[in-house]
Amino acid sequence: GMGAKGKNFYNNLTRRYGFEEAAETIQDHYLAGNKMAAMEAVPDELVDQINLIGPKAKVAEEIEVWKAAGVTTLNVTATDINTLRTLAELVL
Repeated sequence: GMGAKGKNFYNNLTRRYGFEEAAETIQDHYLAGNKMAAMEAVPDELVDQINLIGPKAKVAEEIEVWKAAGVTTLNVTATDINTLRTLAELVL
């Protein structure tokens, strides 16, 4: 969640990514107990910026951008074995 109003890592990070208004809206909903509204307030653009998500070709392009920037380690969470295999194919 977006935690305490005065100090919260994820809220601060969301703001640093340029989503100040969304961070405030998400936190307000979360602290009011409306977790569904908080979740729905997360902008698709933010999700796209911080995740490798989408069709294989899109993910492959994004991985190449990361490689070109010097990234050598990815923190991967896969929900199924086929996704994990695809990611391994793209990065190895």
